[in-house]
This record gives sequence, C-alpha cells and structure tokens, in this order.
Amino acid sequence: MPTAETLERFIARVEQNAHVEAIQEFYTEDASMQENRSPPRIGRDLLMARERAVLAKARSVQSACVRPVFVSGDYVVVRWIFDFVWLDGTHTHMEELAYQRWDGDRIAEETFFYDPSQRAPKSA
Repeated sequence: MPTAETLERFIARVEQNAHVEAIQEFYTEDASMQENRSPPRIGRDLLMARERAVLAKARSVQSACVRPVFVSGDYVVVRWIFDFVWLDGTHTHMEELAYQRWDGDRIAEETFFYDPSQRAPKSA
C-alpha cells in the first residue's frame, strides 16, 4: 500500500511531465500497463521506452491530476487530464482514469480507462 507521501510524490512527478522518470521511480521492474481492454505491456524498461517514443512525437504536454484520488489498500484510482501538442501542430486532449495496484511503494499493475475517440489529434 502506498503511503500518502509516496502517492503525492508520484503525482507531482507526473504533473512535472517527468513521465519516464515517474515510471523508473515508482513502478516495479515487472510492472504492467494496459490501455482499456488492449493486451498489457509488461516490464518497466518497455514501459519507459514506450513513454519516450510517445513523448518524442510531442512538442509539449501538460499533465494534471483531478482530485480526489481514491485509495483502498493497495488499489488507487487517479483521474488524469493530459493535453498534448504534437510536432505537426495538432493537439490531443485526453481524460482518463488510471486504476493501479501498488506493491508497497511501487505500482505493479495499471489499467487506463478512457474514450478511445479522444486519441485522434485535432487541428489547432
């Protein structure tokens, strides 16, 4: 179960747009991430590589946690809003729920729930 302090440090890293660093610091070595019902990606190194690849396509990203954060033992639900401006000038506004299972002070499993239609970039 994450401590309140650990959870706040994790949220702060994401809101600083240090997404890759947040994965490195707060996920287990064999962590998994899953988008809606897609197959999970497994392994912290793979998760960091995927995050780097996505961020390389972005001119900027703004990340915000929408409170409250729900915690029940090892399970946490965080509502996020992400605004991406892509290198081609289009933008994407994403709102999602992240359902996490923590193992101590690290995330072992995470599933993102969102409307897939949000992923389509829109003209500026």
